[in-house]
Amino acid sequence: MAVLEGKSVSEFEEIVSNAGSSLVVVHFWADWAQQCAQMNDVMVELAKEHLQVKFVKVEAEAVPDISERYEVAAVPTFIFIKNKQKIDRLDGAHAPELTKKVQTLASAAVLPSTTAAAAPKEDLNTRLKKLVSSAPVMLFMKGTPEAPRCGFSRKMIDLLSGQKVRFSYFNILADEEVRQGLKTFSNWPTFPQLYANGELLGGLDIIKEMAESGDLATALPKTETLEDRLKTLINKGQVTLFMKGNRQEPRCGFSKQIIGILNDTSVQYETFDILQDEEVRQGLKKFSNWPTYPQLYVKGELIGGLDIVKELKESGELESILQNGQ
Repeated sequence: MAVLEGKSVSEFEEIVSNAGSSLVVVHFWADWAQQCAQMNDVMVELAKEHLQVKFVKVEAEAVPDISERYEVAAVPTFIFIKNKQKIDRLDGAHAPELTKKVQTLASAAVLPSTTAAAAPKEDLNTRLKKLVSSAPVMLFMKGTPEAPRCGFSRKMIDLLSGQKVRFSYFNILADEEVRQGLKTFSNWPTFPQLYANGELLGGLDIIKEMAESGDLATALPKTETLEDRLKTLINKGQVTLFMKGNRQEPRCGFSKQIIGILNDTSVQYETFDILQDEEVRQGLKKFSNWPTYPQLYVKGELIGGLDIVKELKESGELESILQNGQ
């Protein structure tokens, strides 16, 4: 099933109403946020796997009435709905967690709306911990990068843009609980506030000083290239299999067959579920010049897919090749 788009309040409400008791997964996104584009790709793959679930994209800033209704103040945010009632949410770009929630909520019994409405609210401290860590660099500001709502926030955006810093943001004007709670959580009384890897760097004056001294570039997490990330992944284990699903639960017939073959050997191996990371899924095809999955690597070198592994098993060479990777 294709991912639907809620481009207006009426379109969105029609989608939710027509879903009945089926799970509706709503992705609030923005076209300027790279993480949102990646999560949109994850949604496409999940839609292929869960035909009974309705997946919907809502551009957060284009349909503010819907964003405000569900207290969406940062992107990406995912809202889960059944029987027109919100039953769960996920803040940030967490593909494995999104996949897990979809699997769990899609198969869960439908709760009466009164039960769903009475679900306990997430502890504020827990929510703040998730928010400050929801992106490598996270800015809490008044307004949005396109429309800052105070001079300090505007200057921070200009500074980060000038330093070519990639960041996500949270509009504290859209959530008074977060606005007040973060002051205590961070022990910092004003906004904007800039976090890196879940740790507070400071406000505008501090970030200005760090930029002028050159310390800002050191304090911010380095942006790892896709090629570097792929090299790290294929060398994660001496023997590494990129597949759909995992060894306990293969998600396609080819992956299931190759797991069976590897399990018949005495070799230990790592697996990576390409369904949970669209960037890796597409990037590895080009990196390895191998268009399909599964893909088996030994000591960082591509052995091949299922057909090659079958041939190696039949010839008696497979175990020797895998053992050389131990």
